[in-house]
This record gives sequence, C-alpha cells and structure tokens, in this order.
Amino acid sequence: MHAAAVEGVPVPGTSTSSSAAGASVDDESAARSIALRLLESQPRTRVELERALARRGVPRDAATAVLDRFAEVGLIDDEAFAQAWVTSRHTGRGLGRRALTVELQRRGVDAQTVAAAVSAVSTDDEEVAARALADRRLRTMAGLPADTRMRQLVGMLARKGFSQGLAVRVAREAIAADALAADALADDAFAADAVADDAGAAHA
Repeated sequence: MHAAAVEGVPVPGTSTSSSAAGASVDDESAARSIALRLLESQPRTRVELERALARRGVPRDAATAVLDRFAEVGLIDDEAFAQAWVTSRHTGRGLGRRALTVELQRRGVDAQTVAAAVSAVSTDDEEVAARALADRRLRTMAGLPADTRMRQLVGMLARKGFSQGLAVRVAREAIAADALAADALADDAFAADAVADDAGAAHA
C-alpha cells in the first residue's frame, strides 16, 4: 500500500490526467458563468470577454474553449454587435464615423468588421447629424460672440467624430442661419410695434 502522497506530488503508479481534466472542466465552468453574467448585462465583443476572463484569472485555453462555443451558438457575434453599436450611437448620440470607428476598435472589433459597420453611415447621414447637434448647441449659446460660438461648435463636432472640414462648414452655416432667424424676429417685432403705433395714432 502506498504512503500518502505529499500535496501536489502523485503517488507512484498513479496518473494526474484525471485531476488535470477536472481542473479544466472547473475552469471552463467558471469561464462560462462569468461570460454569461457579463452578456446578461449588455452585449459584448469577444475581445471584451477575453479581457474580462483574463482579469479574473481564467486560463487562456479554458476561456478560448468557452468563447469558441459561444460564437458557434451565436452568443458572441462581433459583426452584429458592430452594426447595432453604429445604429445606436449614431442615431442616439449623433456620433460621426471617426468616433464610431475608434469606439469599436477599443472594444476589439477587427478592422474589416468595423469598416463594414461604419459604412452604413453615409456622408448625408453625417451632415444631418452634425447640423442637428450644431442647432441644439446654438440654442444654449445666446449672447456669445460669433467667434466664440464658432470655436465651441467646431470643437464639439470634432469631438463627436466629424471631420474638420464638415465641422467648420456646418458651424459656419448654423451661425449664419441663426443670425438670419434673429434678424427676422427683430424685423417682425419692429413691424408689430409700427402697426401698434399706427393703430394708436388712428384712435387718438
């Protein structure tokens, strides 16, 4: 009868294969549980899940096995993720193609998938989004000098991922349109005052 083995050292004539297999099963079970919890909260890319599992100490081979299986059954789909991300962030936040590209790259989506998803946003889509953002911001900038408004609008649009050329053009046109609207309101107010004065004079 063999003497008791020191922990971690197998008794002569025995095998470590069963314990290794058990450890692998446990690692994959842990990886599966962690990944499912993360996916329940929000969609994630494969790289995001890989990073999360690595931070939690899950061995790479166990993580790969689980994530491969998730991809097979559709629980991980970077292409669908990228398409949904572009739709949500462009429609909801007004982001331009450059900003969308950076965000997807940070989440580990490969360049080809990013390009395909971002291509859904056309040049016209970008211009419409940029104009809406500029008009909305202008409403909060009453009283500021034109050059200050121009600088702030261009900076805001650049941060949203629009090209410098588009940002400058849209900002300039938005400020010009705002000035025309203000002039029209002033003319209407002047005309209304003139009509009131004429009516008052007629009754005098």
